[in-house]
Amino acid sequence: MTDSSKLTLRCPECQSHLVVDVRTGEILFHKPHRSRPAGGKDFDELLSDLDKDKGHAEEVFNREISALEDRDRLLEDKFREALKNAEESPEDEPPPRPFDLD
Repeated sequence: MTDSSKLTLRCPECQSHLVVDVRTGEILFHKPHRSRPAGGKDFDELLSDLDKDKGHAEEVFNREISALEDRDRLLEDKFREALKNAEESPEDEPPPRPFDLD
């Protein structure tokens, strides 16, 4: 067969490439169009998204570590403030009891 006996077409519906025999009309070769995966992303895009998520997770982790380091100081300040308020409040007045609220 010569090249003039073959026709290369592109399907308008599915965008696949077809090689058709001119004399018989038979499809000699069918190459499906490479479509995007169902999720809309290929493997390289998924890997880049994974790297972005990894960087974001590291940022959150570092932020939480710094918050934990500062937590001890904040708790100490709160304790000192509560202790100071307890010393300034009058001691002759008992705290309210839940039974007295009814």
